[in-house]
Amino acid sequence: MRDRTKFALLGAIVVSLLVSQFVHLNPYFSIVIVNIGINIILAVSLNLVNGYTGQFSLGHAGFMAIGAYTSAAITSFGGPHWFDWLGGINTFTTSALFVIALLVGGLAAAVAGLIVGVPSLRLRGDYLAIATLGFGEIIRVIFQNTETMGGSRGFSVSGIYTTIFWTYSVAAITIYVVVNLVHSAYGRGFLTVRDDEIAAEAIGVNTTKYKVIAFVLASFFAGIAGGLYAHFIGYLTPEGFGFMKSVEIVVMVILGGMGNTVGVIFAAILLTILPEVLRPVQQYRMVIYSLMLIILMLTRPQGLFGGLNWRTWTWLRRKKIPVEDGNAA
Repeated sequence: MRDRTKFALLGAIVVSLLVSQFVHLNPYFSIVIVNIGINIILAVSLNLVNGYTGQFSLGHAGFMAIGAYTSAAITSFGGPHWFDWLGGINTFTTSALFVIALLVGGLAAAVAGLIVGVPSLRLRGDYLAIATLGFGEIIRVIFQNTETMGGSRGFSVSGIYTTIFWTYSVAAITIYVVVNLVHSAYGRGFLTVRDDEIAAEAIGVNTTKYKVIAFVLASFFAGIAGGLYAHFIGYLTPEGFGFMKSVEIVVMVILGGMGNTVGVIFAAILLTILPEVLRPVQQYRMVIYSLMLIILMLTRPQGLFGGLNWRTWTWLRRKKIPVEDGNAA
């Protein structure tokens, strides 16, 4: 399993590099493709909490906002000093600054996830959803009233560094980490908490520990996704990280199938492309989009891609095609 995931990770990074370097897309398709990659990171990371651990978080957009604003602050305020220190702007200095900004943004989101997770993950069900929703709104209001980061006017990011290569490399790393973690001893702890938290506590499993680990890791990747978003869109506003953004990510997880990484990936792709397909009927776009979601959830409560997993197509390799007997009458 690990050998195959390592091979898939390396292949995804190489393919994203080749596409970024040699395939020239028009700006519209580039925007859609990068947004798909960012949504995959957000959905797969949230699935670790909502799907595999069985919690219900509505504050993922808040962690994304922390990563976005933190990484944007590093490149915008510290970038000029960084380039002066390393002797100018080139591919190496730009890439190094971008990676550092993404990691610091992710770590800031992870610290926030730890601070929020320790007290709130002792809650369950609707109470946890309300607590994480409140956190997301607190973060949005803080950035809205922080004049250093532009306040309600928004913040102009210095440097557009996000490319298809960076986006899909991070997406591949996110999928790799989540898949391997789920199939590890910690993953068994996550599933135990999801299946029956009371029984898990009765046999001595520290359920809060596993929930916090999943929450912090999901927050880390949400922060990195926010950094990618900030350095692609070039302008941040607090409204872009509100309640509806969190709901959008949750819908991807539910539609893809809770605890189903492959399904969540396909759902992230579908729900990013679908609003673009409906642009010709702009005035009815959100109505049609909402109706489709309602119909899908009524007809497929387990998720549109429920049951889809990494082994779905392995039967094709094992299936033996019967050969007709040439001597048969």
